[in-house]
Amino acid sequence: MEATFRWALVTAIAPVAWGTNYFVTHQFLPSGYPLYGAAIRALPAGLLLLLVSGKRPRGSWWWKSLVLGTLNMSAFFALIYLAAQLLPTGVASTVMATSPVVMMLLAWALLSERPRIPHLAGAGIGIAGVCLMLFTGVAAVGVLGVLASIAAMVMSSFGYVLAKRWSEEVDVLSSTSWQLIAGGVVLVPFAVVVEGAPPALEGPAILGFAYVTVVATALAFAAWFAGLRHLPAGTVGLVGLLNPVTGVLLGTTVAGEALTARQLCGLVLVLLGILLGQPGAARLAALVRGRAGRPSSPAGAAPATAASAAGPSPPRSSTTTTSARPGTCQRPQDGHRHRGHAGSGGHPQGTPSWARNSN
Repeated sequence: MEATFRWALVTAIAPVAWGTNYFVTHQFLPSGYPLYGAAIRALPAGLLLLLVSGKRPRGSWWWKSLVLGTLNMSAFFALIYLAAQLLPTGVASTVMATSPVVMMLLAWALLSERPRIPHLAGAGIGIAGVCLMLFTGVAAVGVLGVLASIAAMVMSSFGYVLAKRWSEEVDVLSSTSWQLIAGGVVLVPFAVVVEGAPPALEGPAILGFAYVTVVATALAFAAWFAGLRHLPAGTVGLVGLLNPVTGVLLGTTVAGEALTARQLCGLVLVLLGILLGQPGAARLAALVRGRAGRPSSPAGAAPATAASAAGPSPPRSSTTTTSARPGTCQRPQDGHRHRGHAGSGGHPQGTPSWARNSN
């Protein structure tokens, strides 16, 4: 259970870092360059992890890296930016919050990980919490934005499950670095064609990209894929709900936004949904149910003695088990003397009371 909890904490680094990425992007990075922004985010992060791992792809990992990099990095980054531009934040985040359910279904189909009731219940509670936190009222919802958000959610969920399926072939840092590099390489030609010249970067933008590259991309994706390797896909997907929670709390603490009672209730629901999806929580609930259903000992039962707890006593010698005649004494083989009396029913002195009263 402790190992599972540790890996859940490691996985939580990713959604928390992604939640801070929203604030950094809006505050410090140049707007209007989603493709360049995604490429500048992915390529340096991949090269940094490649420098740490020191391994290049071999064999089938040349095309696997391209597939995973496209699903998890390049196409996902571009689609999520488009959804953010066309949809209210609450709608886009709610669509993305359904990813735990999609990941569970895909993991069931591709990995034979059958969805568990606590996971499904946690996903439902978490989605309800995201709706409470982020929905601010009726707003115009574009069909293109909804399709972009759904496509980003489905593609990334499929990519995460594929990464989990292939995770045993290579180490986490290597596979993560190859995905990031492949995703960045795919993005560069599209950025040149669609956005033209790259944006000019000043001091705050450089620092912002440094944070996004190192923390919100390299560290975050390495932690995320490490969690996928050691935890069920449903558990990892539910931990991902910390993303909108981080965004709301960051807006409250840094941007000075007020945390309403509705948002607070939604935050509590999201955290409850995440806890329900943890394997340790399921075992703890089963343990509590088992203790609650265990029958209590009878009121008249005698407490266990130290001798009974230590195990059965050694067999008595034949001289100690034979009833003594009234008025006589016997000398056991071990040299200890026991007297029997007619009034005691013939039991040797020192026999326990339950044995003397058994007749």
